[in-house]
Amino acid sequence: MKYRVLVEQDEDGVFVVEVPSLPGCISQGETRAEALLNIQEAIHAFVESLDAHDEPIPPSIAEEIVEVAV
Repeated sequence: MKYRVLVEQDEDGVFVVEVPSLPGCISQGETRAEALLNIQEAIHAFVESLDAHDEPIPPSIAEEIVEVAV
């Protein structure tokens, strides 16, 4: 499965990553690459936990980019 993630750098320079379609699935890393690797592990653990508790696994969110002239 593919999940859309949001990456933001906080005021301390740490990269924080969250998965909108998996509420509470958040990770971080000192670098963007580390944060992305960590969120992959977090997603895997999150989905395994849902499966273990017979909870439905949310589908990934479709994403579109919209261009707006300003």
